[in-house]
Amino acid sequence: MADIVYKEWVPAGKLVKLLVGFVSLVSAFTLLVVTVFAISLALVMAAILVPTLAFIGFMFWNYRGLEIKMNSNELQVDYGLFNRKRVSLSDIDSCEPTKASFWKYGGVGVRCGVDGSRAYTTSFGDAIKLNLQRGHPFVFSTNNPDEICKLIRACN
Repeated sequence: MADIVYKEWVPAGKLVKLLVGFVSLVSAFTLLVVTVFAISLALVMAAILVPTLAFIGFMFWNYRGLEIKMNSNELQVDYGLFNRKRVSLSDIDSCEPTKASFWKYGGVGVRCGVDGSRAYTTSFGDAIKLNLQRGHPFVFSTNNPDEICKLIRACN
């Protein structure tokens, strides 16, 4: 993507970080307690918890935030290794600031909204809703919704 007009990193929200930390601490504490009191059970617990913690760690690392890039022709939103959305600015009918609410998307991450939209959300905060000429509306978290919408309107 050449001639970048806008670039932003939107980190995972505090709630996500808190939940991942809590689950990791509880799992590690459980493994420690079992190791102290029952060594044979500790091997079974380790066989279950270590891969589980590795998976949780990978998922958190992968979805630790999203990157927004825009040039004069295209908007690109990357969320982890496997989720990339590219939208031609000419395919955007409208851009509006919104909130990524729990009630609309059922959580954070890669989501489908109750209104049929597709969303990449890192928290229950500020976001942008793009109404596209073809397909479902696309919503993504951002710290600067007004600035991005202004840039999209100026380039469109």
